[in-house]
Amino acid sequence: MIKEVIVVEGKDDTVAIKRAVEADTIETNGSAIGQEVLARIRLANERRGIIIFTDPDHAGERIRKIVASHAPGCKHAFLPQELASYKGDIGIENASPEAIRQALSSLRTETDSIQGEITVDDLMGAGLLVHPQASERRLQLGKLLGIGYANGKQFYKRCTSFNITRAEFYAAVDQLGYRLEDNGL
Repeated sequence: MIKEVIVVEGKDDTVAIKRAVEADTIETNGSAIGQEVLARIRLANERRGIIIFTDPDHAGERIRKIVASHAPGCKHAFLPQELASYKGDIGIENASPEAIRQALSSLRTETDSIQGEITVDDLMGAGLLVHPQASERRLQLGKLLGIGYANGKQFYKRCTSFNITRAEFYAAVDQLGYRLEDNGL
């Protein structure tokens, strides 16, 4: 049994989670999250902690941000789009139990204080910003680091708020072969 309550978007996500693990869930019922649901999420976070596990799409990111702003110190689970897709539909409900268990075993905890070691220069040096393949690079690096896909600004914020270390960052960058030779790194 997972101690924390898992916050998901809907009933089908709850069914998929329960196929994979024994856990309690709170459903946001989409991105129009009501005050009653947010109150339940805050209470669950205070008493047991929560894990935000939303779909790897724009709507899921919006929900993740809303929930995280009401639940300091929460944990995040990320699932790559290709593991959550079925016939063009992207969602946790499409993921296999193994993929769900893997995402839940690679949790990241968000912190209020920005203590990250990663700089914008690090992102530039890895070709994650203003590079022809920056989007694809962030996608691949986000998978390796367990922080999901994000645009450049959000990727930087995730690196800092999840306290990704320089060693961790550059180990992943090196694994993917993304260091640019001409930038002195």
